[in-house]
Amino acid sequence: MERCSRCGAELCQLDKALHRKLISRGAESFMCKRCLSQHFNMEESKLDELAEYYKKQGCTLFS
Repeated sequence: MERCSRCGAELCQLDKALHRKLISRGAESFMCKRCLSQHFNMEESKLDELAEYYKKQGCTLFS
């Protein structure tokens, strides 16, 4: 199982998809949703909303 590059938490597919969409599509290491929310100074729920938006728009990272 892959782990967050900042805190060491286990990553899920959503964590990796958000990191690729918001940081770098070619990323090899990832941050978890909690660390991404801190990085962007936003609530985790906002990241969930963004993920749902990207999925509805057809982004293959979120399928």
